[in-house]
Amino acid sequence: MINVLVLILLLSLSLLFFKGTLKKQMANVIAVFQAGLFAYIAYLYLNNGNIQESFDWISALNLSFVFNLDGISFIFSMLITGIGALVFIYARYYMKKYERTTPFYIYLTLFSGAMLGIVFSGNLIQLFVFWELTSVLSFLLITFFHEKERARKAAFQGLFITLMGGLAMLGGIILIGSVVDSYNIHDWTQNADAIKNSELYTAGLILILVGIFTKSAQFPFHFWLPGAMEAPTPVSSFLHSATMVKAGFFLLLRLHPSLGGTPEWFYILSTAGAITMFIGVYFAILRTEIKSVLAYTTINALGVLTLLMGIDTFLSVKAAILFLIIHAFYKATLFMVAGVIDKSTGTKLFANLGGLRKEMPLVFIFTLLATLSMAGLPPMLGFLGKELIYEAKINIPEASNFILIIGVASNILLVAVSVLFTYKIFIKKPAHKVEIKSKPNINGLIGPGILVILSLIFGLFPQLLGGNIINDALSNVFENYTPVKLKLWHGFNTVFFLSLFTVIAGFIVALLIIKFEKITFYWNKFNERILLFRFTDVFVKAIDSFVSISRKKDKIVQHGYHRYYLLSIFLLTSVLLWSQFFETRSWIFNIDNDKNSFYILIVIVITILASILAMFSNKRLATIAILGVSGYGIALIYLYYSAVDLAITQILVETVVVVLFVIVLQKLPRFAKLSNWKIKVRDLAIALIFGTVMGLLALKATEVNFDSSLYDFYSENSYLQGFGKNVVNVILVDFRGLDTFGEVIVLAIAALGVSVLLSKPKKKKV
Repeated sequence: MINVLVLILLLSLSLLFFKGTLKKQMANVIAVFQAGLFAYIAYLYLNNGNIQESFDWISALNLSFVFNLDGISFIFSMLITGIGALVFIYARYYMKKYERTTPFYIYLTLFSGAMLGIVFSGNLIQLFVFWELTSVLSFLLITFFHEKERARKAAFQGLFITLMGGLAMLGGIILIGSVVDSYNIHDWTQNADAIKNSELYTAGLILILVGIFTKSAQFPFHFWLPGAMEAPTPVSSFLHSATMVKAGFFLLLRLHPSLGGTPEWFYILSTAGAITMFIGVYFAILRTEIKSVLAYTTINALGVLTLLMGIDTFLSVKAAILFLIIHAFYKATLFMVAGVIDKSTGTKLFANLGGLRKEMPLVFIFTLLATLSMAGLPPMLGFLGKELIYEAKINIPEASNFILIIGVASNILLVAVSVLFTYKIFIKKPAHKVEIKSKPNINGLIGPGILVILSLIFGLFPQLLGGNIINDALSNVFENYTPVKLKLWHGFNTVFFLSLFTVIAGFIVALLIIKFEKITFYWNKFNERILLFRFTDVFVKAIDSFVSISRKKDKIVQHGYHRYYLLSIFLLTSVLLWSQFFETRSWIFNIDNDKNSFYILIVIVITILASILAMFSNKRLATIAILGVSGYGIALIYLYYSAVDLAITQILVETVVVVLFVIVLQKLPRFAKLSNWKIKVRDLAIALIFGTVMGLLALKATEVNFDSSLYDFYSENSYLQGFGKNVVNVILVDFRGLDTFGEVIVLAIAALGVSVLLSKPKKKKV
């Protein structure tokens, strides 16, 4: 599988060099490439079955790159590459008049690669990397129209929420991974009982679900998804049907064997899914713009998927996998249709549309078939999905009545949304004549056409999905499962009558809204009174408050006075060290009084006296000379304890500093009295507190018994491997050579910066 990801990366880089005719055909080239990947992955799986590839990554942490192609990843990879090919063909039509299409196609191609990286990953740390990459790339795609403030705000909102959720998920992965000492999904499945019985299970599960909920727009993180509609329509079609928002559902499927089957799993997922499912369609029916309706119905669909995974039965997971495919087909179609209508008429508002079935008959047929599937009406595949979903909800072990009521209510509204969507665009009499500015070409119609035809074929012959695709995915979720047998007609039963009631009630709601337009007006008024806040407003206020607090904090902490920075550092360090000394106050240290200690004591006393004298000196040259005495005194101490290299370095540095001080200070004015006696007393007290604690720390360090294994290693290998007798130098140059190299680079960059600042600009010739 890694070869697929490498090919996508190479293609993305090669797009930078497309010129002329090749650049104009860039979208079609990528579409052919995506279709090739579709065929290649299908060939691999259908001929070889499950495939696993593994490469060493960080052996010390038990991490390796693991790529899996099984039933679950096969379905998702087919949707990503198949719908991806159609989206790129569609983008050729939609994006042809825009500038900066090259980076757009690069980002969208990389995005498809990142999604394939997620679905192929068999290691959760590896999966997390691709997971966050999709968030970054979606940010770049949503901000394609970066000149619009709404696009910038929506992109930031989506990026912030999904990245924060991703970090929470990483925490959960690390917690659960610590239970089995592995981040390999296969190892988690093999140790499922140990994970579920661990005290870390609940915390780890919640953190992972936060990441899933943010990515898949589950309540209360659902509000970022409608804002993402600021992206170009090909992006919306791809992200909302087959890729980013489905990543959370993929992870639920993948982690079900190791984390599912517990009360926590059931209650968290079913509650969040039911709420998300209902609020998505509840707000969709009141939207006045095409893409906004589609965004909220996507939230509804994501809630359905999460609810079905929360129900956690064989029937519910089977229904979820089928609904994944159903939703991908009809939602990609409807988004492409929305883009065609926008390009053809110049508007996305329902109020400015109507009566387009005669002017755009093919688009009308595609929309009608897609909305039939969304409403769950025969003979489309959506009908079969709705039947299975109702069957799963009826057979819930717990809370079946509550979830069934919520499910029926949301489906009634979804039928109404589907009817109103088609009616407002194609059937109703427009308030003003709708001008068709341009008609779509084959690139704009081939995508939605293929998808609705597939939805119709699979609806009429559902066993094509059940026997060859869904069964394989179920085998990766459940150890023991019953082979799926899908059929369009299940006879007259409870599920059929529920479905019939849903359709009739949905049509009635739609007809009432069409007949009495004031219903939506009063409905909106009702919402304004009941809904005391909007999640988007709460998010904006939270970010604004954070920025405001940060500015106030900066005024206090980052005030710009170097003296107070040093005082803060010295005081905080002193408090921490003194508290540590108090906690470990029962310690003893010995001073080795050898015969030469008298001489070194004289050097120490002279150094201290020089430092004290420097504080009271009021002449520049005298102060420099006194500080030089302190510096050379420290060099003698180094030399006394056989640290010759340190002594030489100290002498060289001290000499250079003294010379520089003499040169610079001659240019400065005479000493000025900048501090009164109170400030001096304060500084003296802080200096004594800090100096004393550092002295005690040095004394205590001589008595601490450290683990000698590292010391022994360097002592034994410095001469044998580093060919040097000075252990410290060998560590710096050989064992830690990369660190030293980095420090040299930093110094070189600093030197270049100084040289540029000090260099005189050349005078321009007049």
